[in-house]
Amino acid sequence: MSETAARLLAALRADGATLAVAESLTGGLLAAALVDVPGASKAFRGSVTAYATDLKASVLGVDEGLLDVYGPVHPVVARQMAEGVRRLLGADWALATTGVAGPDPQDGQPVGTVYVGLAGERGTEALPLRLSGGRDTIRQRSVEAALDLLLRRLTDAGADS
Repeated sequence: MSETAARLLAALRADGATLAVAESLTGGLLAAALVDVPGASKAFRGSVTAYATDLKASVLGVDEGLLDVYGPVHPVVARQMAEGVRRLLGADWALATTGVAGPDPQDGQPVGTVYVGLAGERGTEALPLRLSGGRDTIRQRSVEAALDLLLRRLTDAGADS
C-alpha cells in the first residue's frame, strides 16, 4: 500500500471531498494504488482508463483537434482528461496521467515524458515530468507524482484557511 495514497485519501475524507482519475500510460495503476487503501470508497469515486487516443476524445471530452495536432502526450491533454473525468464521475477533484512509458518514443515524445493533470473547483493544471528508468519505473513514478501533486494542493489549501 502506498503511504502517499493513504495520506491523500485521509486528507480527502477530512475535507469531505471526492476524487476521480483518468489514466493512460499508468493503465489502472493509479486507481489500484488508491483502492489498495482500506476505506478508499469514502473518497474515491472511480476511474477511466483511456489508453487508446480516440477514447480520450469520445469518453473524456479531450479536444480532437488537439489530439490530431499534438498527440496524446501534451499538458493540455492531461488537463482536459482531468476535467473530463471530474465531470463524468461527479468528483470534487480529478487526476489524469498521460505520457510515454516506453520502450519506444511516441508521437515525437521521448520515453519518460509524462504529464499529470489536476482538476478541481479552482481550475486545472498540468505537471510536466521527465522521468528515467524502465517502463515499470516510469509508470510507478507517474502514479506517485500524481498522488503527491493532489496531496500538496490539499495541504496548501488547508494552510491558506
